[in-house]
Amino acid sequence: MFLPLIALFLAAFAFGTAEFVIAGVLPEVATGLGVTIPVAGYLITGYAIGIAIGGPLLAVATKKIARKPLILALGIVFTLGQILCALAPSFELLMAARVIVSFAHGTYFGIAAIVAVSLVPKDKRGFAVALILSGLTVSNILGVPGGTAIGNALGWRATFWAVGALGLVATLITAVALPRTAGASATTGSFRREVKALWRQQIVTSLIIVILVMIGQYSLFTYIAPLLREVTGLDVNTVPWILLLYGVGSTIGVFIGGRLADWKLMPSLITILALQVVAFTALHLVSPYPLAMAVTVVLWGGVNFAFGSPVQSRILAWAGDAPNLASSLIPTGFNIGIAIGAVLGAAALENGYGYRALPLLGAGALVLATLVAITSHWLELRSTVQAPQPAE
Repeated sequence: MFLPLIALFLAAFAFGTAEFVIAGVLPEVATGLGVTIPVAGYLITGYAIGIAIGGPLLAVATKKIARKPLILALGIVFTLGQILCALAPSFELLMAARVIVSFAHGTYFGIAAIVAVSLVPKDKRGFAVALILSGLTVSNILGVPGGTAIGNALGWRATFWAVGALGLVATLITAVALPRTAGASATTGSFRREVKALWRQQIVTSLIIVILVMIGQYSLFTYIAPLLREVTGLDVNTVPWILLLYGVGSTIGVFIGGRLADWKLMPSLITILALQVVAFTALHLVSPYPLAMAVTVVLWGGVNFAFGSPVQSRILAWAGDAPNLASSLIPTGFNIGIAIGAVLGAAALENGYGYRALPLLGAGALVLATLVAITSHWLELRSTVQAPQPAE
């Protein structure tokens, strides 16, 4: 079942590129549509809000549709959305097209995780989730720089054409490779069961962990470039290479997290969260020293993304009888955390704390996430309730 997983990975790569590549061509988009760069930045905000709100709504609305046709439909919406982005004559229409794509994005990542774990044995589920997540990290390493280069050479509209072509290729491969019955059990069950499953403590606490981790990450990562330039003293041309190292570390971390999830899920998750606290603290201490900072950024990227597979595997395990709504809330949690983290980081800077204080803000959020994970695991060990089986 390796080829179907690759197809799901390629679609994840396309969605990830679509979300993040706009940052690389934002000045050109602003100039081309006659708006300021801050206004153009709302294209990123609108996309995140669309994922957070539209993804769960669309997941519930389409829960009775077979998974393969739904994934193919989302791929078609994605491709057409990129064409609309490329042709958009105004900022408002570009925003509308981005929001349409974001609805498909939020729904896809919830469904793709369900389908991926249905394709592999139980002891390989963490790896399957990791492969889907790696589509996001690889999009930052290859898709975003590639899309930015295309935009610089041929204009920002060419970037959207290229991303649309990528989505079309991923959709065609999925049509050929994905089994017709993949994820079939996810189309059963009632809406009441979907909502009831959300109140299981393992799901509630896992979503809280997701939000806290992303608050910690993006209170710093949003401002990592100015930190590297002003505190570490790196040249502007060196910063992209450090970010590339971060992406490499993130991709490695995703697969390590997947293997750990298949081994000892909760002990691994707790350990990863604790290591994130250490990594954020280390960033604060070594930020004035370029070489040490470069090494620490790689390790930071690794532990940042290692948590994703265990926490998603846990949600899917405890929502096995009602996976649609719970899985669609995973990208919602990620994007809520991203939005809050960026705001908290900005507030810290505006209150005069400086870039070097941001890793400590992240460490604080990760301490809370670690405590939530420990408490949740303790409650689970004291309980006799077992994870539900997928609905028939």
